Amino acid sequence: MELKLPNYLKYTIILLGLILLLYLLQMFQSFLVPILFSVLFALLLLPISERLEKRMPRSLAIITSIVFIILILGLLIYLLSMQIASFSEEMKNISDKLLVFVNKIQQFLFQKFGIQPTSKNELLSKNLTALQETGTRFLGSTISVTTGALSVITLIPIYIFCMLYYRDHFRRFIFQCISRDKRDAFMTTMDNIQKVVESYISGLMIVIVIVAILNTIGLMIMGVPYAIFFGAFASVLTVIPYIGILIGALLPALFTLIQTGSLFNALIVVGIFTFVQFLEGNFITPNITGSKVSINPFAAILALIIGGEIWGAAGMILSIPVIAMLKVVFDAYEPLRPIGFLLGDTSQKNTEPGFFSNLITRIKKKLKSQPSEQETK
Repeated sequence: MELKLPNYLKYTIILLGLILLLYLLQMFQSFLVPILFSVLFALLLLPISERLEKRMPRSLAIITSIVFIILILGLLIYLLSMQIASFSEEMKNISDKLLVFVNKIQQFLFQKFGIQPTSKNELLSKNLTALQETGTRFLGSTISVTTGALSVITLIPIYIFCMLYYRDHFRRFIFQCISRDKRDAFMTTMDNIQKVVESYISGLMIVIVIVAILNTIGLMIMGVPYAIFFGAFASVLTVIPYIGILIGALLPALFTLIQTGSLFNALIVVGIFTFVQFLEGNFITPNITGSKVSINPFAAILALIIGGEIWGAAGMILSIPVIAMLKVVFDAYEPLRPIGFLLGDTSQKNTEPGFFSNLITRIKKKLKSQPSEQETK
């Protein structure tokens, strides 16, 4: 006999389950974050590793794939760190110019609206205590943060290697846990998750690089200092659909306003980022990633906020890929399909292949047709 619970009791159990889940996610953060990053990178490196395994042993192919991604990430981190170091050295001049800019605004408000300006000493005294407390907290946590980062950096490659090396073993284990009649549906769902993650991460990396180049070129034309840093910073925010890059435009626009004192130049910077956003949303992303990960902006923003609250910066990075995988699971499981629909984008999906997919297909057809043409001759 099936036990039926009242609706209020069901909702109470669900709410308590969510609270317990959030608590466990925070408690086991140091364990779960490296695991999730490893899963994402393992799924991304799986096609590369499979191709290399045709020419070399599996262990060597996996190590080669991991070294390849480490070199790429290391190069990007090095370039950004150089810009950040140069930008930090300029902070003293920027703070002085910011005080001058604030004084001009206060004088304008006093002349037009009679608002009494705040003296420079008062501004400094109000923020000095907060800066000191922030600096103390930062210095106090530097050792623990550095140690944690080093341990994570060390663990992730090991996790990736184990996941790729023992993937057949994991598959057989899953088969033993699932009844025969459900194996096909389960493997279809897993294949869809793998395709979504591969499409999202690889496509997103390409989009970020293209957007960063376009942003940097636009800022260099404007003569904005630290164009590479500002361009890369804004491009990373493309994980937020439609509005992410515009949020990233606020920092370089404010910096330009402080440096030049010209509102017109700041608006031009915003205009450059708006144009790049138009290109990204209408041409770059649709032709590279297509609509395989169709998460609506509201769900993406909520995922970023929740991920940031639970796991900080790591949670924000993981939030979009995780919610994309959850959407695939929800779409495959009948009772949860409404949630998958809620997370999806309501705009009309483009089911046609993108530009690069068409280009690769044409090249393959051309290569296949060449032998047949030679045979006819």
